Amino acid sequence: MNGTSMMKTTLMCASILGVLAGCSLIPDMETPASPVATTWPQGPAYEQPKGAAATEAFADLGWNAVFRDPELQRLIATAIDNNRDVRVAALNVESARATYRIKEADLYPHLDATASGTRSRTPAELSSTGRAAIANQYSVGLGATAFELDFFGRLRSLEAQALETFLSTKEAQIDAQIALVAEVANAWLTLQADHRQLRLTEETLASRRDSLDLTSARFKNGIATQLDVAQARSSLETARVNAAQYTRAVAQDRNALELLLGVPLGDVPVAETRPGDAVAVPVVGVSSEVLLRRPDIREAEHSLRAANANIGAARAAFFPSISLTGSLGTSSTKLGSLFEGASRAWSFGPDVSIPIFTAGQNQANLDVAKASRDIAVATYEKAIQTAFREVADALAARKTLVDQIAAQRDLVASSQETLDLSQARYDRGIASYLDVLDAQRSLYSAQQTEIDLELSQSANLVSLYKALGGGVDPGPAS
Repeated sequence: MNGTSMMKTTLMCASILGVLAGCSLIPDMETPASPVATTWPQGPAYEQPKGAAATEAFADLGWNAVFRDPELQRLIATAIDNNRDVRVAALNVESARATYRIKEADLYPHLDATASGTRSRTPAELSSTGRAAIANQYSVGLGATAFELDFFGRLRSLEAQALETFLSTKEAQIDAQIALVAEVANAWLTLQADHRQLRLTEETLASRRDSLDLTSARFKNGIATQLDVAQARSSLETARVNAAQYTRAVAQDRNALELLLGVPLGDVPVAETRPGDAVAVPVVGVSSEVLLRRPDIREAEHSLRAANANIGAARAAFFPSISLTGSLGTSSTKLGSLFEGASRAWSFGPDVSIPIFTAGQNQANLDVAKASRDIAVATYEKAIQTAFREVADALAARKTLVDQIAAQRDLVASSQETLDLSQARYDRGIASYLDVLDAQRSLYSAQQTEIDLELSQSANLVSLYKALGGGVDPGPAS
C-alpha cells in the first residue's frame, strides 16, 4: 500500500472509530419518584366551585382561553413580543443551542486545508557549497489535528450534557413566558381594581361633601350641633386621603404594566365587568401528575440528566485518551511541479495519554460530578414539592374565596340598609349623627373589601393557571 492509500485509510478509520466505536460510561438514570401525594388534598376548602368549565384540562388551555377580556389579551400579546426578560430567555436558548453544536462537532475530525510558500537565502559562509544559495519550498495539504478517538465516551458524555442543558434552557424560556403572562394579567387586574377603588372613593367623597353641606345647613338652622359638622368634615377628609392614595396606586400600576409590556402603554380602558369575570374558572382533576408538565419541573429534570451525563465524562478521565494527527498533501521546491506524483507528502502521528498519577484529581472530579447529580436530584424533588404546594394553596383559596365574596356582598347590602335606616332616623331627630358616620364608614369599608376580595379571586385564578403550567400559545380566541 502506498502512502496516499495509507493516509486515506487512516483518516477513514479514524472517522469511523470516532463516531461508532465510543462506549458510554454515563450511569443509567431513572427519573426519581414524585415525592408528593398522587392526588390533591381533599376537604371543604377544595371543592370545585359552581360554574367551573369542565370541557378540558385547565393546563391544556392557551392563555387566550383563560384570560378572556379582549384588552387583557392585547396586552399579553404585546408583552410576549416586547418584554426584555422573555427576550433574554430566548437568547439564552440560542446560546445553549450553539454550545450543544460545539460539543457535537467534537465527535468528528476537523479537517483544515493549508497552503504555504517560502523563499529563503543562505549566506555563502553558511552554505555547504561555499556560495550563497536561494531555496524555494511550496506545499498544499489537508490535515486533521489531535482528533480524539472517543473509545470511552468522554466526548459523547459532554455532548449529552450540552443537549440536556439546551433542553433545560428551552424549558426555562417557556417558564419565563408563562410567568410573564401571569404577571401581565395580575398587573392589569390590579390596575382595574385600583380604578374601581378610586371610582368608589370619588363617589364616597362626593357623597360626604354633600353630607357636610347638609349638616352645615342644619347647624345654621339650629338642628345639628357643631360636633356633627366636625364629624362630617372628618369623614370628608378621610375620603380625600383615600382618593389621593388610589390616584397614586393607579399611576404606579400603569408604570408596572408598562415595564412588563416593554413598550409605551397608551390608554387602558376601565373594564366594565368585574375583574373576576376576565379569568376562566377552572376544573382541576384529582391527579397531581399534571405537575410533571410544568416547564420548571421539566427544566429541573433536564438539569438532572445533564449532571448525570457529566459523570460519564468524569469516569472517562480514568481511561487512556487516544488522539490522531495526520496530513496529506504535496510539497515541492518548484511551484510548477507541486502537483506532480513525486511531490506527494503525508504524515501520521497517533498520541496516547494514559493517566498514571493525578494526585487524586480525577477521583475528585468524579466525586464533584456525583455530588452535582445528587444536588440536581434534590432540586428536582424540591421543584415538585413546591409546585404541589402552589397548586394546593390555589385550590384551597379558589372555593373559599367564592364563599367569602358571596358573604361580603351580603355584608355590603346589609351595610347599605344600615346606612339608609341610620340616615332616616337622624333626619327624624331620633338618632345621633355618629350613627350615620359609623354606618357610612362600615359601608365604605365593606365595599373596599369586596373589591379587594374580587382582586384576590382573580389573582388566585392567575396563580392556578401558572401553577398548573398553563399554555404559552394563545390558543383559540374566546
